[in-house]
Amino acid sequence: MAVWDLTVAVEELGPEAPPLSISVTSDLHIGGVILKIVEKTQMKKDWSDHALWWEQKQQWLLRPAWTLDKCGIHADARLTFTPQHKPLRLGLPNGMTVRLRACFSGPTFRTVMGICKLLSMRHPEELSLLRPVEEKKKKKDKEAQEEVYDLTGVPLTSGSVPNLYNGMPAHFADSPQTEAVYKMLSISQPPPAPEVIAKMYRPASVVDKAHIHSRWLDSSRSLMQQGIQENDRLWLRFKYYTFHELEPKYDAVRLTQLYEQARWAILLEDIDCTEEEMMLFGALQYHINKVSQSEPQAMMSCPAMDDLDSALQSLEVKMEGESSSMDMLETMTTAPELHDYLKIFRPKRLTLKGYKQYWFVFKDASISYFKSKEEGFGEPIQKMDLKGCEVAGDVNVAGQKFCIKLLIPSPEGMNEVYLRCENEQQYSRWMAACRLAAKGKSLADSSFSSEVKNIQAFLSMQHSNPGAASAQNDENINTHSLVSPRYHKKYKPKQLTPRILEAYQNVAQLSLTDAILRFLQIWQALPDFGVSFFVRKPHTTESTFL
Repeated sequence: MAVWDLTVAVEELGPEAPPLSISVTSDLHIGGVILKIVEKTQMKKDWSDHALWWEQKQQWLLRPAWTLDKCGIHADARLTFTPQHKPLRLGLPNGMTVRLRACFSGPTFRTVMGICKLLSMRHPEELSLLRPVEEKKKKKDKEAQEEVYDLTGVPLTSGSVPNLYNGMPAHFADSPQTEAVYKMLSISQPPPAPEVIAKMYRPASVVDKAHIHSRWLDSSRSLMQQGIQENDRLWLRFKYYTFHELEPKYDAVRLTQLYEQARWAILLEDIDCTEEEMMLFGALQYHINKVSQSEPQAMMSCPAMDDLDSALQSLEVKMEGESSSMDMLETMTTAPELHDYLKIFRPKRLTLKGYKQYWFVFKDASISYFKSKEEGFGEPIQKMDLKGCEVAGDVNVAGQKFCIKLLIPSPEGMNEVYLRCENEQQYSRWMAACRLAAKGKSLADSSFSSEVKNIQAFLSMQHSNPGAASAQNDENINTHSLVSPRYHKKYKPKQLTPRILEAYQNVAQLSLTDAILRFLQIWQALPDFGVSFFVRKPHTTESTFL
């Protein structure tokens, strides 16, 4: 085989150092090339993390047994001998930035797994990396520098489950600096100043919401293949809206970061909600901020309490197993259904009539209505299949308004239907049934009862509580960090403060963990939760579709 020269740039020699030239043959394997490079540098160090990067092909040469000929490398190839793990600035959902060492050679999915392992976050498949929004900085903002928490020197254990020490992963308990980083990750941070919030990026249209998908990195390609360089800035976000079970004992960081992402999605109007829901979100944030500062260790686990929780959980599973057989028999013998008098209104029809009362029957993911209860065994006036429909609530507890908005797909388009309930109990049952039917589930589904309880808990928090001690009028409350800009344009802070404090009375007794879980529960119940937009480019025009 003919001997020819291969040029390789070595990062450890410095950016101004000339590349090395080594004599190779086409049948030399990649491992032999690396050995020749190390010998020629005459540097004694650990080279185990280094690999060859092929610049023209934008790919890593990670198979040491492959020959140069098999890889397709010739004398004109520009190779770089560089570390596979490099520093990366990572923007977290809570707005903080950490600097850590990430894998630049493996698929992005594997890189996210390593990042989540370092940050002590379970279920890394829920998250991904995306490029941040380009912000136009003014001349006055050049001096402002963000605070960066450095984790590049944190050693990580090889085990899949990190060892705990004083309620935190052992690799965070090495120094006061790393302990401070863990508290930043696992405890909700105080809200930023109003002027900082005003500068944050907010999607102005549906097209802006759709463009976020163009910034997600490809999970199957490495960071280097996607143009990410050392010390670049990326965002770590929850990408998929189906979450695994949240365990506060093990998911302190994951729970806090998910709450922060949900919180900013509401404050920056990435997801819409009603005025009553916004006041409740504001009250929960106000409560979480207060408790986080007064009880910073509230979410850390205690071994004795862990044993007690495990025993109670085993007892609960045993009791549920004894009653499951009876529940199954009841479900098999009787098909569950709902029936009651409701009022219906179709705004698309050209009529001046309002709501009209009928006898409604809910069965098998569909709603039928009749003129009266006596005619309920005959032919219905109409039968509406709710599978795939959109369900939204229009509730005002103080005004005793309990409406369900349905957008039912049909060949002619989306039919808009409003159902009005008489009270909270009726609304909770029918709203839960409609939500399950939209997913193709019937009333026999095991989640029906829990869905009803969740809706009732949400309604109970909107009640005014005149008998309880009135909340103190905190003049220093930062309403800009509790509600979205839309309501700041509509109301003054002096008008928002008493409304937030009134809703706060219903959540003031919640613990920190319960308040965060309740916030996430209400967030997931919003009509637009989990809805993503994409930009489609046909042959002639550009349109946005769901």
